[in-house]
Amino acid sequence: MPKILVIHGAGMNMRGKVQTEIFGPMLLPQYDEKIRGYASELGVEVEIFHSNIEGEIVNKIYAAADAGIDAAIFNPAAFGSGYPALIAAISQVKFPTIEVHISNPIRRGPASQTAAVSQGVVAGFGIAGYELALRGLRDLLAAKK
Repeated sequence: MPKILVIHGAGMNMRGKVQTEIFGPMLLPQYDEKIRGYASELGVEVEIFHSNIEGEIVNKIYAAADAGIDAAIFNPAAFGSGYPALIAAISQVKFPTIEVHISNPIRRGPASQTAAVSQGVVAGFGIAGYELALRGLRDLLAAKK
């Protein structure tokens, strides 16, 4: 069973509390519950991690590589631009990373810099974007075997 790390970046703990007109009313624990449900349906294992601190996410990415994680999903939230250590970490690990955005961030500003080093990007599909990313990673990993 593939093991996928799901990382929620800075500000994700505020989902459902602010900017609900953009991101909707779901709280972060509800995101996690939905993501675990998608993973169960797709036959993949997920580990979910959130931090508002760049260095903690960088350390988690490197630790995941050492632990044999198969892939990652990253919602950078406020970490989309200006965080070179995150860009380096994503580009240095061997597993594929899919960047997920609940809304379409390009409507609000420049494209995420971490997207440039990710395998792919899913944006604008709400919580279903996580299911699309999990499905895509599961299929990508199966094709490599």
